[in-house]
Amino acid sequence: MKKMVEKELRVRKIKQGTVIDHISPGTALRVLSILGIMGKEGHILSIAINVPTGKNQSNRKDIVKIENKELEITDINKIALISPHATINIIRDYKVVSKEKVKLPSELKDIIKCINPNCITNSREPIKSHFTVENKEPILLRCNYCNIIMDLKDILKNI
Repeated sequence: MKKMVEKELRVRKIKQGTVIDHISPGTALRVLSILGIMGKEGHILSIAINVPTGKNQSNRKDIVKIENKELEITDINKIALISPHATINIIRDYKVVSKEKVKLPSELKDIIKCINPNCITNSREPIKSHFTVENKEPILLRCNYCNIIMDLKDILKNI
């Protein structure tokens, strides 16, 4: 007799919206937070945390499904900061119409605040933050105004 392999759908398909897949395990709630999604906006959300992936059941990932919302490029750049291997799937009429891996751009403008309280971007001047990616893994950003280097811990506090 053939051995039956049990497959289950943990989260139902969505008709329209965005699926953020391959999120670093345990960071789905952080992704929602940096997107400014707190649950009161009216979006139907599906969140799966530490889901086994692939044949090796010890590999894990998180998944977020946001119905009736397509992400903007600034949102995707924020996700790339904390989950560099995530993929963004745009769904229309239950079909994936676009699937792309997040890509951390070489420069980030007006996404994060500089941790240096003396940086000109933290003054009353109308200057927006501007960072250069110094290293992708582990992530290091350099402020283009004061040259301070920020790591992931700093980024998470200031995004």
